[in-house]
Amino acid sequence: MKNFSFVIVAGGSGSRMGGQRKQFLPLDGRALWRWSAERAASLAGAGVSEIVLVLPRGEAVSQPWDENPPIPLRIAEGGASRADSVLNGLLSASYDYVMVHDAARPFAGEALLRRLMEATSKTAGAIPVLPVADALKRVEGERVSAVDREGLFITQTPQSFYRPALIDALREHGRGAKDEAEAWLAAGLELHCVEGERLNFKVTWPDDLRMARALAEREREEVTQRTGLGYDVHRLVPDRPLILGGVRIKDSPLGLLGHSDADLLAHAIADALLGAAGLPDIGNLFPASDPAYRGADSMELLREVVRRVRGEGWRVSWVDAVVQAQVPRLNAHLPEMKKRLSAILDPGRPNCVNLKAKSAEGTGDEGRGGAMTCWVAATLYRVPSEEGESS
Repeated sequence: MKNFSFVIVAGGSGSRMGGQRKQFLPLDGRALWRWSAERAASLAGAGVSEIVLVLPRGEAVSQPWDENPPIPLRIAEGGASRADSVLNGLLSASYDYVMVHDAARPFAGEALLRRLMEATSKTAGAIPVLPVADALKRVEGERVSAVDREGLFITQTPQSFYRPALIDALREHGRGAKDEAEAWLAAGLELHCVEGERLNFKVTWPDDLRMARALAEREREEVTQRTGLGYDVHRLVPDRPLILGGVRIKDSPLGLLGHSDADLLAHAIADALLGAAGLPDIGNLFPASDPAYRGADSMELLREVVRRVRGEGWRVSWVDAVVQAQVPRLNAHLPEMKKRLSAILDPGRPNCVNLKAKSAEGTGDEGRGGAMTCWVAATLYRVPSEEGESS
């Protein structure tokens, strides 16, 4: 499998947007460049192995994505020209293949990225193109003449190449080139064309931004609810407290073994919420290899998960959980667990969680009293963002 660096060029000055740097303008609560970063990250494991964000010279983003991005994100400094900015991004990249994308094109689809990756090789680059649909005129002063549109195509990004060859092409032919493909062709290299996407337009003028915001709003309205699944299992051992849903079960002679306090109910709920929000699981957010989480209060970790989920524009609609354990009996403790969990999930809705305790009927480790398991389904609903991010 070819591994790609996804280079997002966000080094423009925004001269055609009234001096506003459009790459940082909010689009449905996220900076414009983040839409492309999240699209690329959706192909983590399928070929896209890192993101390189090229920022204007002197610009800094304190938290460019989040604390635990799904794939690495590097920052590169832009140059005096587009070619210089792209070259800086390529030199900061780690992998042999690259896709170079304009930050101002937020709606490039996953299928387009896959077509480009498949068409790229060491000897051939690939670009997305669309046939010109409008009638064309050449205007020279007072003189107007028709231009035949037959065989003319508009070019989009991402544009995909073998990185060492593109570096050489830009160094030799990049000055004045309108895009990477122009320098690539000037170097005499082979170029493949794949079908582009009409929605993959470039936000250049204020009207483009209004159209992008209308599309983003429609997309948000179409995805108003998501469901995630959570699962956890821990062994029961002596000399450990048993804590479930933030409640210490004092009459249990056994407790759950784990790096934190091993509250598997809080863990499974957290994973269900993260899954519904499209975020990494708790093993990635709070790794057992980090001594900071030794003996950690899992309800506080759940509180942090809820904060992150809310930061993505989601709220908890409903959580349904099943704890499977032969011992001890848990039914008497469920009301207090629900109370404590609801206070974290949504303090304004004390009945947003349902808990059930089931025995294992003597089967498996759970049935022998050697372990507990927990399954959770969580439903989230999306709320409009009140504020967009500026950078």
